Amino acid sequence: MGLEELDNLDNLDEFFPSDNETALLPGKKSRELDFFRHIPVTVTLEVASTEIPLGDLMQLHEGTVIKLDKQAGEALDIKVNGRLLAKGEVVVVNGAYGIRITAIEDPEAGLLPGLGQN
Repeated sequence: MGLEELDNLDNLDEFFPSDNETALLPGKKSRELDFFRHIPVTVTLEVASTEIPLGDLMQLHEGTVIKLDKQAGEALDIKVNGRLLAKGEVVVVNGAYGIRITAIEDPEAGLLPGLGQN
């Protein structure tokens, strides 16, 4: 099939089946979500950020204070592999830092099912 024929297609579903249809195709095995539960990801707590000119950055020294883009007490960004997942606050658990999630930013992402449920 050439590109010209693709322009005339009204229904692309036959070429790009939905996930449910893909699971039903002969010879295809659907993988359960459990397969992915053991893949490690990096969780990062981002306090705040700012942009400064490179010249100013090069003049930094011990004791320099850089103003950031968040107010004290404002919720912090929780990122998974660089993608914003939630907002939260720092807590101390048995002498170690932890994160208390206060809001899920993208519940449709489904990265961590049940995370926002109590």
